[in-house]
Amino acid sequence: MVADSSVALVTGGGSGIGRETALEFAANGAHVVVADVDVDGGEETVADIEADGGDALFVETDVTDADETAAMVDAAVAEYGRLDYAFNNAGIGGDSATVDEYDTERWEGVIDVNLGGVFKCMQAEIAQMREQESGGVVVNNSSILGKVGFATSSGYVAAKHGVLGLTKTAALENGETGVRVNAVCPGFIDTPLLRDAGMEEGSEIREQIESRHAMNRLGTPEEVASAVLWLCDDDASFVTGEAVGVDGGYLAQ
Repeated sequence: MVADSSVALVTGGGSGIGRETALEFAANGAHVVVADVDVDGGEETVADIEADGGDALFVETDVTDADETAAMVDAAVAEYGRLDYAFNNAGIGGDSATVDEYDTERWEGVIDVNLGGVFKCMQAEIAQMREQESGGVVVNNSSILGKVGFATSSGYVAAKHGVLGLTKTAALENGETGVRVNAVCPGFIDTPLLRDAGMEEGSEIREQIESRHAMNRLGTPEEVASAVLWLCDDDASFVTGEAVGVDGGYLAQ
């Protein structure tokens, strides 16, 4: 689905959607740069890729730090010579509280990671891609909650709406530069983060969340990874500024 020997960068690559997307890039012949604050998780993803015969590099990265995101891209270029694809996936869930009760420091933390982190990654990634004759593709991980509201999740919802605004703006700015910028909007995906939030198999809250999807189930990281790789492929060469739902019909209801 992507060019053999291409170079792909995945933030938040230490688990969940990020790990699966990194594995999928590698399975399609890409060199993969795995970035995460979770050193153990990131190195485990690299080990999984290498065990399957792929090539990967781990770079410890805090996406809220512009110096670290710049160094992340520099490391990719130093190791592999260029950057073809970037999946900006790193994110956190945030508090569950109404707007009037949401802790302001925690609000700022969610915005800093989920929106500011995407912005800082995009700055470094797009600057590199614009220098390359081959251009590149950026895919940002937004959410169905980048398109609708969700009670008691104002920080997350606001950040994910912002990611879509950034995506569209950067797509307009780069329409003739050879750099495409899109987003994926997953529904609720069965990841460790979600299970840690109490949505383990068979729980009442999981069944409630599943029922909000037309398919009456959670999505899988593999299903999101497939959408990311399609957006990076030349088959999607006329697609930019889009927010592709991978949501099991959540937004159709």
